[in-house]
Formats: sequence, C-alpha cells, structure tokens
Amino acid sequence: MLRFATEIVAWVATPWALAGHSWLLAVLSVVVLIGLPTVFSTPGDKANVIVAVPGPVTILLVLLQLAAAVSSWVAWPLWAAVLVSAMAAAALLTERPRWRWLISLERVAA
Repeated sequence: MLRFATEIVAWVATPWALAGHSWLLAVLSVVVLIGLPTVFSTPGDKANVIVAVPGPVTILLVLLQLAAAVSSWVAWPLWAAVLVSAMAAAALLTERPRWRWLISLERVAA
C-alpha cells in the first residue's frame, strides 16, 4: 500500500516538476513511470507478466518510482516534499522483505 501511494505521488510530482521545462518531458515521464513497471515484471511478483525480467530489474524500477516521488522537492511546497520524502523512506523499509524475495528468485533460477 505504501509503495503504491508513493508511485501515485511519483506519477503526479514528476510531470508537475517537468512541465515548466517541457510538456513533452512531462508526458514522457508519465509513460516511463507507468509503462515500464506495467510491461516489465518478475514472474511470481505479478499475476500478468508481459515481459519477464529478473528480480533486480523490478527492484530498480521501484527505486526509480521512489526517486521520482522525491522530485516533489522541485514542484511542491516544503511541507509536502518533506511528507513525500518520509513516505518514500518508509517505503524503502517496507519493501526490504519483498526485495530479498526477488533477489532469492535469482539464486533459485541460477
């Protein structure tokens, strides 16, 4: 739930931050932030896998989402950016068991 909330913030904060520079980059950021995790996923982590990738790739995609959420520092007031950063930090902690599992899948597959 926390990861998903952070992803939603990333989908809003990143294009908001980029819109002042380029509307094309703002649109592209949404396509990347929503499209990559939709297309690329680790088997066993999601029910529908379009393109299978190893666990570490899924972890990197989550880290991309968390970093994008923290882009709120550029777009939003200080209080909101602090709140989002705390939420992203909490998501890092709550994701650790899932990431261990995703990495363990690599050992099983090897």
